[in-house]
Amino acid sequence: MPKFLIQATYTSEGTKGLLKEGASGRRAAVDQVVSGLGGKVEAMYFAFGQDDLVMIVDFPDPVSMAAVSLTVKASGALHTRATPLLTVDEIDEASRRQVEFRAPGS
Repeated sequence: MPKFLIQATYTSEGTKGLLKEGASGRRAAVDQVVSGLGGKVEAMYFAFGQDDLVMIVDFPDPVSMAAVSLTVKASGALHTRATPLLTVDEIDEASRRQVEFRAPGS
């Protein structure tokens, strides 16, 4: 199942919601969304600094991740970044594939 690193920053409205329902309430909401699309939350951590929330989630396909991303961003409660994560084996496979490429200007 594809894995994604999610990094999120709460807006002021999102932070108010977090303060109201607590971290466990947000974890339950995230679990419900992810499992509802056939995925799983592997790890979820709250942080401070540039990101307020860091997660690793598994989804059956990238379209499921995109659906969640669009819905969350439309809420206005968080600004998010989703990064696809690849295994060592996937990079090994990619490194064995022949790619025809000409650099610009060469």
